[in-house]
Amino acid sequence: MTVPAGARGTTTVAPRAVRRIAERAAAEALPDGGSVLRGSAGVRGNSARISVGVRLPYPVRADEAARRIRERAVARTAALTGLSVPRAEVRVDALSVGPAPVVPGAVKVAPGQDGGRPGPRIRAERRVPAAVLAALGAAACGLVLADVLTVRFGGAPAGWRTAVLDWAATHGPADSAVRIAGAVAAVAGAWLLGCALLPGLRRRLRMAAPGPGVRAALDRAAAARILRERALGVPGVVRARVTVRRRRAGVRAGVGYGDPAEVRAEAVRVLGAALLELGLARPPALRVRVRREAGLPLPEPVATVEAAVEPAEAAAVEGPGAARRSDAAGYAAPGAPRNGGEA
Repeated sequence: MTVPAGARGTTTVAPRAVRRIAERAAAEALPDGGSVLRGSAGVRGNSARISVGVRLPYPVRADEAARRIRERAVARTAALTGLSVPRAEVRVDALSVGPAPVVPGAVKVAPGQDGGRPGPRIRAERRVPAAVLAALGAAACGLVLADVLTVRFGGAPAGWRTAVLDWAATHGPADSAVRIAGAVAAVAGAWLLGCALLPGLRRRLRMAAPGPGVRAALDRAAAARILRERALGVPGVVRARVTVRRRRAGVRAGVGYGDPAEVRAEAVRVLGAALLELGLARPPALRVRVRREAGLPLPEPVATVEAAVEPAEAAAVEGPGAARRSDAAGYAAPGAPRNGGEA
C-alpha cells in the first residue's frame, strides 16, 4: 500500500532536543573534572547549528579538549537527529583550578614546539552593530518603498520626502549642517569598516593550535585567575594581584614572611612554568613585583656578645635589578634568645 505524498507528514526535530543531544554528547567527551555549563542550538531546514559552553579542569590542553568535544558533539548530533551540522562552536567559559602541583624548574620553550602552530585569530561576531545597521536599513527601505507605492497608485507623496527634497534644494556643501552631517556619516562609515575588517576580541589571548583549521583563544581574565592561584601557592605570598595583557603579565605580590628576594625568585619560577602550561601562541613577558606587607611584625634582629647589630630595614624588591638591603648578621624568629642568653 502506497501512501500519497501529501498524507505522509513531516518529522521536525525541535531546537530544544538538538540542544539536549549536543550537551550530552559534549559531556561524553569531557576530561575528568569537566562539566557542561550551557548550550544552544538552532535548526533551519535540514541543518542545525550548535554551541556548547564547558568548564575544563586545569591544567589541560584547552585546544585539544575543545576539538574532541566539538567532533563528538557534531558526530552524535548528526547521527541521532539526521540533521547536518555544518557549524559547531565550543566555548571554554571557565577553568576549575585544583591544588597547585609541585612545579619543576621552568624551561623556556618556543610556542608550538610540541607540534602545535598558532592558528588564525577568532573574529568577533559583532551582533549588536550588525543588528542596529540591519534595523536602520530595513526601516529606511520600508519607508521609501511605502511612499513609492503610494505615489504609484495615485496618492500624494509623504510630507517628510517633500520636506527633505526642498531642504536639499536650498542647502549646499558650504552650509554648516551639511558639513556636520557629512562628518557624522564619515565617522559612522569608518566605524562600520573597522567592525567589518578588524577581528576584535582583544581580551582573548591566541593559543597554539594542534592542527590546521582549529582556532583557540584564552580569556585574559581566566589567565589572570590561574596565575593568581599559582602566586598564592608560593610560600611567603599572602596577597597577589595579577593583570594580564596581550604582551605582558604583571604580578604584584605581598610578602608576609621570608626573604622577599627569595620569595620573588620562587614566584618567578612558578609563574614562568604556569605561563608555559597555558599553551599560548605567544606567552606574555612576566614581570613580578614583591613587597613586605604593611602591618605585619618584622622579625627581631640577632645580636652577639662581640658586637651589637642595629635593627634592619624592611626589604622591598620591585622588579629585576632592584637593590636589596639587609644587615650582615641576619634575623632570628620572634621569641628566640637574644644576646647569647638562654630562653
